[in-house]
Amino acid sequence: MKLSKELTTLTFVLLSLFCSAQNNKQQHFEPGAIWPDNNGVHINAHGGGLLEFEGTYYWYGEHKIEGKAGNQAKVGVHVYSSTDLYSWKDEGIALRVSNDPESPIVQGCIIERPKVIFNKKTGKFVMWFHHELKGMGYSAAKTGLAVADSPIGPFTYQHSVNPNAGRWPMNFTAEQKQMRFPEDLKSWSEEWLAAVADGLFVHRDLEKGQMARDMTLFVDDDGKAYHIHASEENLTLHIAELNEEYTDFSGRYVAVLPAGHNEAPAIFKKDGKYYLIASGCTGWAPNAARSFVADSIWGPWKSLGNPCRGTSVQQQTTFDSQSTFIFENPHNPGEFIFMADRWSPENAIDGRYIWLPIMFENDKPVIHWQEKWQLK
Repeated sequence: MKLSKELTTLTFVLLSLFCSAQNNKQQHFEPGAIWPDNNGVHINAHGGGLLEFEGTYYWYGEHKIEGKAGNQAKVGVHVYSSTDLYSWKDEGIALRVSNDPESPIVQGCIIERPKVIFNKKTGKFVMWFHHELKGMGYSAAKTGLAVADSPIGPFTYQHSVNPNAGRWPMNFTAEQKQMRFPEDLKSWSEEWLAAVADGLFVHRDLEKGQMARDMTLFVDDDGKAYHIHASEENLTLHIAELNEEYTDFSGRYVAVLPAGHNEAPAIFKKDGKYYLIASGCTGWAPNAARSFVADSIWGPWKSLGNPCRGTSVQQQTTFDSQSTFIFENPHNPGEFIFMADRWSPENAIDGRYIWLPIMFENDKPVIHWQEKWQLK
């Protein structure tokens, strides 16, 4: 009888804990707040992106550790899953760094902004990420490839490349391809900026392949996939088509907004138009976002200005964050959600996430600050 009472009491306690956990389950977004996963631990998926597959969302991002050391890849790419976008289950490390000192993804390299897309033809999950080799700072400017049979991995690293070696941008003229540039151009002078716009760095990197730093992926309605990345010393964005398997570059690409100094690209498509949100280049410090629109993925791209609305400080710092990804609101197709990171370089693991709805005003995407909000 005593044992029965103890079991009844234990059952009641466990049921109470379960009900409490269910009641405390996150049901809204709080930009910039601690965002606990199913284990009560702040989500560790920085510079990330989402993949929706068979009704479940997967959030991939950089796994950070404490301190400045967390700005390097000490663990790899983390993945979480969710069916409601509010509450996230820790699915572990999707791509783990290597202990082999000969591996390009050895612990201590840099892996940033991982994005994953699903290839219907091959049945593979394809990850691309900004990759810098260990001990080389940001000079390698490569993009890395990994593939998996499951959305939670494990992903198998394939290789890292500088894209489109030996290929000219499709929007370069014959004159630009033949240009020669003085060797004594002063950086940031009008002459130097004009040279950048005419392909100074494209020429320099033509043989080995172009630089690829901050990046995102985009799959269009026709199934074609694109790798969008900061190139040419972060001065020009490149939009590059991937092959049918999404595992290599097709050789077709364009230089976008030359000498515009854009990074952190995030892209979406609405009513047949392509919209791009990016940031300026100020290291870890936030700056004002900028938005663009085009009728074709290849451009030309037209500036729409800063999409952020709020106080002067909020507008000039993108709510103290930097863009990383944009995805469609599952409750209202045709509406979109802006994902950004509030970096904490002194203690990388404490980086926060800014998710906000994108509205449209006068045919322009705008983002208003909200302390707390829900999907509608």
